[in-house]
Amino acid sequence: MSSNAILRCEKVTKIYRRGRSESVHALKDIDLEIRPGEIIMIAGPSGSGKTTLLNVLSGLDKPTKGKILFNVAKASEKFKVKGLDEETIKKQKFIDITQWDEKQLTEYRRYNVGFIFQAWELIPTLKAIENVESSLYPLDIPIGEIRDRAKKLFRKVQLFDKENAFPDQLSGGEQQRVAICRALIKEPKIVFADEPTGNLDSETGEQILRQMKLISREGAAVVLSTHNLELRKFADRVIRLHDGQITY
Repeated sequence: MSSNAILRCEKVTKIYRRGRSESVHALKDIDLEIRPGEIIMIAGPSGSGKTTLLNVLSGLDKPTKGKILFNVAKASEKFKVKGLDEETIKKQKFIDITQWDEKQLTEYRRYNVGFIFQAWELIPTLKAIENVESSLYPLDIPIGEIRDRAKKLFRKVQLFDKENAFPDQLSGGEQQRVAICRALIKEPKIVFADEPTGNLDSETGEQILRQMKLISREGAAVVLSTHNLELRKFADRVIRLHDGQITY
């Protein structure tokens, strides 16, 4: 596998237990490499393992077996790996995040990962721009810089006059674009999008994927799941999942 990858998984398996005797193999021996500046589409029907794969890659869940290797040499400058100095990082490069505790995984997600969920999950009592800014509230960033970043993103996704609107005043496509801004304001290295067009009509869905293309052109890796193979024209690579296995 390429040393240019920012993230890769090796023989990743995820097993969910149901009771004492029943188990479900959500993922089986997955090998995958993710490079900066590309869009990878994870395609497959419901229950194929798409969301589970995004969850283990992003550190929201841990695999039962296998490694998730993060290229710390390409990490955010503010991200620090506990117990490793810069010289060690340069030599080692890939670190298995499955060995990290929850505190280190939280730091990994906070500084390197952006999430875009199918249900958007906007906070209804916050204005659109406040929803976007909320991703940076836990970080030590001046409020003026946070507001500047948010305004630039609203211009980028063409939400010029929606900054002060509440979520219930926005269309589905507008809410999804707010969710994109919320993911991007952290300037993540990897963006994970779980069925980002699932609740949208086809035209709005294609507009959202054009925004994803712009994200990747700026250097971030984008990994998105979908059941709709008609959208593959927006991807650099399509990985097909069936019953937790890559079928290509």
